Amino acid sequence: MHNYHLDHLQYLETEAIHVMREVAAEFERPSLLFSGGKDSICLLRLAEKAFRPSDIPMPFLNVDTGHHFPELNDFRDRRASELGGKLLIRKVEDAIAAGLAVPSPGEISRNRLQIPTLLAALEEFHFDCAIGGARRDEEKARAKERFFSFRDSFGQWDPKNQRPELWNLYNGCRRKGEHFRVFPLSNWTELDIWAYIQREGIRMPSLYFSHRRTVVRRDGVLLAQSPYVTLLAGERWEDLVIRFRTVGDMSCTGATESLASSLEEIVTEIAASRVTERGGRADDKRSDTSMEDRKREGYF
Repeated sequence: MHNYHLDHLQYLETEAIHVMREVAAEFERPSLLFSGGKDSICLLRLAEKAFRPSDIPMPFLNVDTGHHFPELNDFRDRRASELGGKLLIRKVEDAIAAGLAVPSPGEISRNRLQIPTLLAALEEFHFDCAIGGARRDEEKARAKERFFSFRDSFGQWDPKNQRPELWNLYNGCRRKGEHFRVFPLSNWTELDIWAYIQREGIRMPSLYFSHRRTVVRRDGVLLAQSPYVTLLAGERWEDLVIRFRTVGDMSCTGATESLASSLEEIVTEIAASRVTERGGRADDKRSDTSMEDRKREGYF
């Protein structure tokens, strides 16, 4: 008799693959949210393991704010092409022009405007499921998520109206117009993500590694110089050696000072860190809207 023992990463990998295969079995038109960020890159590797040698049975969907780092979009396009996947991109700019997304006066970050853009894309392509890379350790609202996160016909999330998930059984029943967000990485931590990337030897965008960049310090956040960040009174640009732990809209994604230039060094740095990866996201520091409020409206 063989005695099989899975280590921690192997267990997480097996769990995530099981969830992905459940999606393929239960849903008619699933999609995979792919931004080129570290979590979605791991999702693609897991999808390869879940479905190869067949094609990955779902298109990749990205909501582009128009304020993304160019390096990230380049990586996104190249990786999707390498995998032979169908990449669907819907832009916040187009949603604004169509009147689907309405910026508030003085609003610079487009993260909130991704909500109507995403919901419109799900409706346009009749997707009944969107696989995302959110993890419970990221933020307290995301800690409330189930693997199969039910969304009503308005695309909204009610944390008190979720299905039980006992014995790895997932209920994907839905009525017309309803859909699910599915999070195979729910039980992973940031350290798990980087340990897995190191073990698998996965190529990553250069943004995640130490490099020199011009930044400004604002409310405890290092914002990279870009067309979407302008200096306020008393601020000045600095040239620092930084990297990004989480990557999103350039107007609100904070960098961290770091010399970690290899996967091994990143794993060591994360293991010793006492600051969460989203501690550098300016949009998470806003007092007028919480992550839970955004998620209730349909955010990722």
